Amino acid sequence: KAAPEYETAQQDLQRLREQYDKEMKRAENDFNAKYEDFLDNVNSLAPSIRRKRQTELQQFMEGNIRFREEARRLLRQAEKDAMAPIQQRVNNAVRLIAAEQGYDIILNTDSNAVPFISSVISEDINALVQTALAK
Repeated sequence: KAAPEYETAQQDLQRLREQYDKEMKRAENDFNAKYEDFLDNVNSLAPSIRRKRQTELQQFMEGNIRFREEARRLLRQAEKDAMAPIQQRVNNAVRLIAAEQGYDIILNTDSNAVPFISSVISEDINALVQTALAK
């Protein structure tokens, strides 16, 4: 999050999420309108027309579900793509700090994968990484 590009990437991803949300809401409203129209007229429709409309509604609903799933997949991929260069920049900064400081191992504790590390045998380099990213 200390990388300047992080905020820009998050804003771009938020705009993309909003676009997908807007489209999903529009599709949901379209479906609801068609469904309400069907319910209002169901008793007056001939059986073959009723089945046709039911099939159309089912296909429309399935299309909306597929779109929602595809949107989620595309958003995950967009996030991965947006964060890859930032992660690469962080990794490069960490490698440089490791070389400069003579470290053999640097652990990323963000995901709580390492809940405890003795301060006797370790050092927190967050400030060094943040300074490197600010350049």
